[in-house]
Amino acid sequence: MMDSAALRQSFLDFFKSKEHQIVPSASLMPSSPNLQFTNAGMNQFVPYFLGEQAAPWPRAADTQKCIRAGGKHNDLEDVGFDTYHHTFFEMLGNWSFNDYFKAEAIEWAWELLTKVWGLPKERLYATVYQPGEGDPADFDQEAYDFWKAIFEKEGLDPQVHIRMGNKADNFWMMGETGPCGPCSELHIDLTPKGDTKGELVNADSPYCIEIWNLVFIQFNAEANGSFKPLKQKHIDTGMGFERVAGIIATTKNFTDYSQPPSNYNSDLFLDIFKHISNMSGRSYGFTMPENRDDLSGEELNDVIFRVLADHIRTLSFSIADGIVPGNADRNYTLRRILRRAVMFGRRLDLKPGFFTKLVDPLVDKMGPFFPELEARRDIIRDVISGEEKSFDRTIDRGLQLFDRINERALVRDLPHFEENLKNLEKTYGTGVDLEKHIRQNYGHTDLEELRRIYGIESNGVIYGTEAFELYDTYGFPLDLTELLARERNLVVDLVGFEAEMEKQRERARKAQVKTVISVVDQDEKIHSTQFAGYDVNDLTGFTTELIGTFTGEDADFLVTAQSPFYAEMGGQVGDTGSITLADGTKVEVTNTITDGVGHHLHQVAKGDYQGQIGSHVTMDVDVARRRKIQRHHSATHMLNWALRETLGDHVQQAGSLVSPDHLRFDFRHHAAITPEQLEQIERMVNGRILENAGVQWFEVPFSDKPEDVVAVFGEKYGSVVRVVDIGGYSKELCGGAHVTATGELGLLKVKSESAIAAGTRRIEAVCGEAAFEMASQNYAELHHMASKLSCKPAEIEERLEKLLASNKELEKQLRAMEQKQAAAQGGSLIDTAVDKDGIKWLAGKVSVANPNDMRGLGVDLQKKLGPSVVILGGVFGPKVTVLALCSPEAIAAGIKAGDIIKNLTAKLGGKGGGKPDFAMGGGSDASALDGALKEVVA
Repeated sequence: MMDSAALRQSFLDFFKSKEHQIVPSASLMPSSPNLQFTNAGMNQFVPYFLGEQAAPWPRAADTQKCIRAGGKHNDLEDVGFDTYHHTFFEMLGNWSFNDYFKAEAIEWAWELLTKVWGLPKERLYATVYQPGEGDPADFDQEAYDFWKAIFEKEGLDPQVHIRMGNKADNFWMMGETGPCGPCSELHIDLTPKGDTKGELVNADSPYCIEIWNLVFIQFNAEANGSFKPLKQKHIDTGMGFERVAGIIATTKNFTDYSQPPSNYNSDLFLDIFKHISNMSGRSYGFTMPENRDDLSGEELNDVIFRVLADHIRTLSFSIADGIVPGNADRNYTLRRILRRAVMFGRRLDLKPGFFTKLVDPLVDKMGPFFPELEARRDIIRDVISGEEKSFDRTIDRGLQLFDRINERALVRDLPHFEENLKNLEKTYGTGVDLEKHIRQNYGHTDLEELRRIYGIESNGVIYGTEAFELYDTYGFPLDLTELLARERNLVVDLVGFEAEMEKQRERARKAQVKTVISVVDQDEKIHSTQFAGYDVNDLTGFTTELIGTFTGEDADFLVTAQSPFYAEMGGQVGDTGSITLADGTKVEVTNTITDGVGHHLHQVAKGDYQGQIGSHVTMDVDVARRRKIQRHHSATHMLNWALRETLGDHVQQAGSLVSPDHLRFDFRHHAAITPEQLEQIERMVNGRILENAGVQWFEVPFSDKPEDVVAVFGEKYGSVVRVVDIGGYSKELCGGAHVTATGELGLLKVKSESAIAAGTRRIEAVCGEAAFEMASQNYAELHHMASKLSCKPAEIEERLEKLLASNKELEKQLRAMEQKQAAAQGGSLIDTAVDKDGIKWLAGKVSVANPNDMRGLGVDLQKKLGPSVVILGGVFGPKVTVLALCSPEAIAAGIKAGDIIKNLTAKLGGKGGGKPDFAMGGGSDASALDGALKEVVA
């Protein structure tokens, strides 16, 4: 029986024999800006389908890494609860770019499945597109005829083995418009007898699985709703690798159909399961959940195994491609996936750090075919370990919150209120209207309405606001909150949760800063601006035509046919300067931006510019400012080079700012940069500056760019790209402005290095005049400090160490004096204690350095008094702090420290509380302290 590695290689070898170019998997970081992750095999070939680029080969085959865990394709919440969903998977595919079409695609699919892999022919079914009412195009007679001939040749009835599907099942579209076409799917019947005669095809049965989709791209969906035949026709196929591997493993190479089919039965997952078993002492049971709302113990065990195995694949492959967990967008999706895995792993009683231990078995398994895993094994392990440790610190607090929410949910259930009240009196105290208290403090959702919506009889409701707090603050996945709730027979208000999610999305939308620009009465379309500002000779005295104006809220914008002004993009700020109009009027350009469709918008003061359209203007860029910007932009490229050389080629740009006075560079890296590394990076850049190497740029087709050219993940590049080459060592795709030789930078100094999110760091640096000014200021400050310390600059560190040591000793002596003083106060306070029913009560005002010292004094007093109640108060600045301690004997007598402090702080204009044995609180009315303390012991 073939294992997964042999199966994958067999697919690639088969299509190589059919003259396909075997291409590597594209990165999980998509080139399309509207995708979170690469989620289909066709993603990297979209430019060929759209005609934006010419395909370098007529036919290709590959296995593509994919993640579906966000946006339109989001399988995350289902992973683990069934046996076929994944967040990470491989998509095997073969492609034709205006080469072969339906006949070959169908013939080769059948040949590979039945002749090479040995799938039983009688269990296979093909689907063909048959439009329903309102569906596009005609019945796919061509595909039907090919399939009919194949099944007849095999002695199988086409009427049984060819099934029809409408647009929903058998018509593929890239989007509302663009390339599209009918498709044929191959399904396999995995029932024990295999005699369903195709009745389970597309019937959502786990026993009849789609394994291959053959898409015939032959139309273009037009904006008017019509479908125009394409001159160039393409083939786009996708086969779920995990599905096929799972089918072969489950059926023992098609000899045994007694077990339910599962993608998780192949060695892709079983090898990881062995490591989970070793850590947990439990085994994978191969169960298929019948009802995710009512899991047996064994089913839950297997759900957790599947979650962990799937999620370690997703995290490891993502990090290897430079996508790390973080706080926003795709990075936050990864953080959610990791936290989901950790939370589920805790239900197997796995020890903290368990998830990181799954990295090595995953890399051992997949690294031979995906070398980026092996190359970045340590980085993957370090990133996951850091995230896991960070989350471990919040889990316990989240579980404590869930327990409190659980209690509140029980209280809210009116039919069981009396029973629940008895169980919760110890927590909330007696004589309190708990139902009123909960509704006032935690919102209101009608219990009966929730029961009607969800059709569940429960012990109570977890409100949407509470589920959202667990999700947003503590990282609890919603499906885990639901699982914990079901175990306690609680309902989660999913409607309320989604409402809170929408509020968060709305807050994010409002936080986006947008420039509103509207067109001023222009009948003709304004043509795109041609940028002419790379040559420094064109920065002043540049003449061109004014072709349009736009108006904004506080400024106007002039559009010219050509412009030497760089429009803000790619991190580089926009140019400033002036424009002299045809009538001699000179207007200041305070910024240059782009509207996203090719127009350079030169921001000027509001005015009447309509009459100037069509006339020639003279443009002058602020050259001194531009030169400063160029230095910082070239320095950014050199800094990126030095970071990758020092830390590793996993470093990926995550944002930048290039301004006249500094640069800011954000990048993906899993750990803080050490001072030694930072010094090395700075030295490397300055060494290259001294070489005064030339800086060159040139344009090439995107498909022909040199392999050593660095592209920014997430950027969408056109068919032609601009390469900036600095000295032959730094090569990046970039449309910005640069120096002509590195010597122009003068000097680079790093100002700071810090973390801005998990896995994302930021360096701020300066060069040129700004670096000189920084160095001069630091030099002056160093000498000023030396003067203050009466020493030479080289002796400052030694002098400071002596001063700090002396200060530490003085603080120690002061602390001893304060403790001695506090002990003396304690001795005099003991004499004021009064006896009440065998319990000594002591209440007094103390003068100590801080509230922590007051707490220590209270503990000492209680030890000396024995069975007692100790109440102390002190004034610290404008605030009053009070505390109470109750011995076990006092608590047994019904005295609670929390109640004492609650009553005491109410008289001091504050609030407080705590446990029966110890409580603290505060107030703002220091004048009331003496009287309040006397009342306690009266």
